[in-house]
Amino acid sequence: MDRMLYVAMSGAKQMMMAQAANAHNLANVSTSGFRADLSSFRSMPVFGEGHPSRVYAMAERPGTDFAAGSIISTGRDLDVAVKTDGWISVLGEGAREAYTRNGSLQIVSGGRLVTSDGRSVMGNSGPIALPPADKIEIASDGTISLQARGQDATALVVVDRIRLVKPNNADLDKGNDGLMYSRDPNQVVLTDAAVQLVPSALEASNVDAVGALVSMINLARQFEMQVKLMSTAEQNDRVAASMMRIT
Repeated sequence: MDRMLYVAMSGAKQMMMAQAANAHNLANVSTSGFRADLSSFRSMPVFGEGHPSRVYAMAERPGTDFAAGSIISTGRDLDVAVKTDGWISVLGEGAREAYTRNGSLQIVSGGRLVTSDGRSVMGNSGPIALPPADKIEIASDGTISLQARGQDATALVVVDRIRLVKPNNADLDKGNDGLMYSRDPNQVVLTDAAVQLVPSALEASNVDAVGALVSMINLARQFEMQVKLMSTAEQNDRVAASMMRIT
């Protein structure tokens, strides 16, 4: 009975972890540029004294779904969507360079250009800071032009360019902040002119809401099955103990 109980207990625990990952994807179904987390299960033997006759289930996040989301036109000047494979460079945790597809940009105090979650957008020589302007335009190659306050409407001046990169997706890991980081912190990723933006648009999350809901139901059923197995193991243990007392 101990083997049955152990397998069911570990399975129930891992089902809860998989359900948490699935719920995280669902919670970000409306987050611009979000990349869904993938999850899978595998059996692992329990090593110790004697033969490893027991196994347990383990849920793990093998990677990230890099499929592109749909592009939605917004008409907002500071919204950009990455049209091709590639990323917008931002300042991540620990002042490390990180990458995002979230092109919902805004200007905060000091003229800093940041994403909707407050990450500074990187330019040619560091985080982008813009002077006060009456009009701002972002071109498909990331070039930022603006009309300074009080100037003629036709007098657009190029002030910086959003750093667009195209690292190998296999070399990226998702951080706890939802941004993508190079596995090698010393790796230098060069600006890629082939990466293009769609101005006044945003990329939707690539989470399949219907599929995630179906997975949620399946995981709940599997969790319930593991709980029933634990209950059956307890009943078997009681019956065995009763038989021992009779003999």
